[in-house]
Amino acid sequence: MMKKYIKGFSVHSFLIIMSFLSLFPFLWLISTALKGQNENIFQYPPVLIPQSPTLENFIAAWKQIPFLLYFFNSFVVAAFTVILNLIFSSLAAYPLARMNFKGKNFIFCCVLSTIMIPFQAIMLPVYLIVLKLHLVDSYGIIMGYFGLIFPFAVNAFGIFLMRQAFLTVPKEMEEAAFIDGCSIFNIWRKILLPMTAPTQAVLAIFTFIGSWGEFLWPSIVLTNKSLYTLPVGVNDLQGMFSANWRLIAAGSIISIIPIIIFFIAMQKYFVSGQSEGAVKG
Repeated sequence: MMKKYIKGFSVHSFLIIMSFLSLFPFLWLISTALKGQNENIFQYPPVLIPQSPTLENFIAAWKQIPFLLYFFNSFVVAAFTVILNLIFSSLAAYPLARMNFKGKNFIFCCVLSTIMIPFQAIMLPVYLIVLKLHLVDSYGIIMGYFGLIFPFAVNAFGIFLMRQAFLTVPKEMEEAAFIDGCSIFNIWRKILLPMTAPTQAVLAIFTFIGSWGEFLWPSIVLTNKSLYTLPVGVNDLQGMFSANWRLIAAGSIISIIPIIIFFIAMQKYFVSGQSEGAVKG
């Protein structure tokens, strides 16, 4: 019995330490944002708790750049990216999970293999394609949004996740619906999608976080400041010859608030959706 308690204590202690190490950068960001001008943020040994916490840095950061405009741009890009990912990933996953055709496994392996290719490796050809299709902000605001959304409208991870979720749905339900005269599209829409809602929530969370925090691609494609997303806009808090790290920390915290709200709103689906389809392949 004592060994069991010692083992449990060791495991929980290790998890607590690792959790603190994972949260420490975020805690340090909050500490930096709350420190006043009279406090040295680079002092040694470092001080995590501010001596005189203040919200002046948040107010100054909010006044320095148009946060509401950048919030709107990020929301439009993230929302449409999530919607397109849910639609296209589900459509691509359905035949890979339910239909039998020659080369299905080979196609699925090819789709999965694209996960190993970093976006930086294909960024140049994607940029040239976007440029040739006039999906840049120099051709209008709508085209600027398209250039940010379309390259991330579907990905291999989403297809894999939805395929695994579809495999957990009993085939008998589809067969019964097909006998009743339901078309394949309606089976996908009315049976499979409602039954895999938790997995769709997981995909939506990951896609939203990735789209909202994307910095490299928008900074390359966008030239019009009125179309800047939050990560690119917060970068404007850094001056050409100097950087006020307090304002940058405050702006970074403001920019991640929607991610936290979105995750909390979808949290009830997250745990069940993560494990859905994990035992079938």
